Amino acid sequence: MAKKPAQAILLVDAYNIVGAWNDLVSIKEKKGLDAARGALIESLANYSACTQYETWAVFDAYEQPTPASQETVTRHLSVHYTGYGQTADSYIERACAKFRNDARKFTQRLIVATSDNIHRQTVIGYGAEGMSALQLQQEVITSSKQVRGRQKPKRKRSGRMFANLTPDVQARLTQMRMGNNPQA
Repeated sequence: MAKKPAQAILLVDAYNIVGAWNDLVSIKEKKGLDAARGALIESLANYSACTQYETWAVFDAYEQPTPASQETVTRHLSVHYTGYGQTADSYIERACAKFRNDARKFTQRLIVATSDNIHRQTVIGYGAEGMSALQLQQEVITSSKQVRGRQKPKRKRSGRMFANLTPDVQARLTQMRMGNNPQA
C-alpha cells in the first residue's frame, strides 16, 4: 500500500528554535547543546507524528569541517546537518526554491519555522508559509496536550448506580432489592 503524502512539509531552523524556546535555552545552559538538540528532536518527533507533517530539523554545521548528512528519526521526522560553510538558512532557502518547481506544491503546504524575520520573508517569497519559533512552540504544546487528553484512561463508574442518592433513599432501594416492601 502506498504511503499517503503528508499534508505539509515543515522545515525547522533548528538552532534558531533552540535559542528561542526558554525551556531549550535552559536545557542548553544546564546540560549542554547536545541535550537541547535532543529535546528539540523529541518534541518535533511527537509533533510531526501528531500532525502527520513531514518535518525536517535543519542544523548548521557551518563551522564544523563535516559533510552534509541526513538522518531519519521517525517516519515523519528527519534531521539534516548542513555541510561545512553552509548555514541552515541557505539550506532551507534552497529546499524552498526546489519546492517551488515541484508538483507537490499543489497538494502540500510548505512551512518554515524560524524567528529570523528576514529569513522568513525570503522563504515566503519562494511560496512557503512562515512560522515563528514561538508559534511552533505553541503548536507543539497544544498537540502534546491533545495527545495526553486522548491517552488519559477513562474513569470507571463505581458500579453503584445510586451512590449520589440520599442515605434514606438508598436504604429504601436496598430494602426493595431484598424483597422487603418499605413504607414510604
